Amino acid sequence: MNLKQHIEEIRVLIQAGRFTNEASISQGIVLRILGALGWQTWDTQIVSPEFSVGGRRVDYALCHPTNRPKVFIEVKQIGQSDGAERQLFEYAFHAGISLAVLTDGRDWNFFHPAGAGDYGERRVYKLDIVERDIDECVKRFERYLDPARVANGTALAAVADDYQNVGRKRLIGAALPKAWFSLIESEDEHMIEVLAQKVEDECGFRPDPDTVAEFLREELNRMAGTHTLPNAAGRSPGRRQPEVIHVPNRVESVAPGTTGFVLKGTATTCRNGREVLVKAIEALAASDSAFLERFASLPKHGRSRRYISRNRQELYPERPDLAEEFSYQLPDGYWLGINVSHKAVERILSMACDVAGLRYGVDLRVNLES
Repeated sequence: MNLKQHIEEIRVLIQAGRFTNEASISQGIVLRILGALGWQTWDTQIVSPEFSVGGRRVDYALCHPTNRPKVFIEVKQIGQSDGAERQLFEYAFHAGISLAVLTDGRDWNFFHPAGAGDYGERRVYKLDIVERDIDECVKRFERYLDPARVANGTALAAVADDYQNVGRKRLIGAALPKAWFSLIESEDEHMIEVLAQKVEDECGFRPDPDTVAEFLREELNRMAGTHTLPNAAGRSPGRRQPEVIHVPNRVESVAPGTTGFVLKGTATTCRNGREVLVKAIEALAASDSAFLERFASLPKHGRSRRYISRNRQELYPERPDLAEEFSYQLPDGYWLGINVSHKAVERILSMACDVAGLRYGVDLRVNLES
């Protein structure tokens, strides 16, 4: 099995919520990818776990020659890697490391610790192995972590090259139009923040707010002159979109023109799209006691919020008023955000089918238009 096949399998397991703690991420994702790249993961003098540096320990040190660290890797629980850069940079500073990696299994952040600027400015690339094109994932892992390239210094030189501002600006400029078209389709109201995140997803770098605001002004002026919206033909390959699969009605269905859903042959009529979301999630939870836990533990839901969480405030982290008004209490102390569009309902229920091992559009079909 090659690296590409390993990443494809890991993607499926991440989307199913299989990695619930740092140990499972280390063993099931980090060591698996390192092994597929050719690292001798069984040799603790080469892939050294709990490597001691400056009186502390970094999760993994990749060494060449033995016991001489070249790369540090710090592993965090899914969704909890934010803010861990300081600790990683302290390790790297004490050992003179030129490449440091921070990962929660899904997001891989590659840093050039010797560079200038704050932690974000010293990140040369951010790789989301679920949403990024699979060939790009392979390319980046081999560029930065291939054992031969680490040993001969070309991987470290690549990190230094990618750190340079010229390359960063070029990639941001290429990604901005694609990110803008995708944002228009997303119906997200926090324009500047979300667009900045989309750019980061496309090219690995995050533009500053002024760059985004200037781009928005130019695009809005251009669109005002044409009175038409561009399509999103520039979306990067490999990005999964919710899809409604139309199949013949061989089982019970919701009456034409009626809002509702059909789950494994059983039809439920609802008053509106919001009730479709609530009742479908409740039905999935009723048939699988671990469903809500697995869904809530997914590394990412929306760009800046969770769809299901035990912490009500995580549903709308920047809008406590929305968390108070538009959260629905599910069994076992979980909350569901219900301030969603029809498109978002389909996206959430598609994710729910992935978690439940069902086929959206086949095992679960929805009708949101009455």
